[in-house]
Amino acid sequence: MAAEAVVTVRLVRSFEHRNFKPVVFHGVNLDQTVLDFMQFVRVDIATRPGLPPPFKKYAYDTMKITHQAHGAKTNELVMSLDDDEKLILQNDQTLRAAGVANETEVAFFRKEDYGLYKANPKSAW
Repeated sequence: MAAEAVVTVRLVRSFEHRNFKPVVFHGVNLDQTVLDFMQFVRVDIATRPGLPPPFKKYAYDTMKITHQAHGAKTNELVMSLDDDEKLILQNDQTLRAAGVANETEVAFFRKEDYGLYKANPKSAW
């Protein structure tokens, strides 16, 4: 099993407005904890050129698997609202134990925003 993977992180700024930006990370160590990876992503996006400021400063605190390589994609535009128990990554797990593999796509968002959106999943334009 490869210790390094390509992981796409979808930075979700707003569920209602479908406001998100995918950022691709190469050489991700799948044996690091979810918490370490989230910290790494926060530091990276704060200094990443070409990323709009609202995405850089946002208080992301939760990751959820949105797509696995060779798996079915959800028809939700931002991410699926299903299978939270299985797909939301636990901070103390390693990425591998949480189900992240090469070419996995994960959403990075604020849990509070997700809870509000899930309670009332409407899109605003």
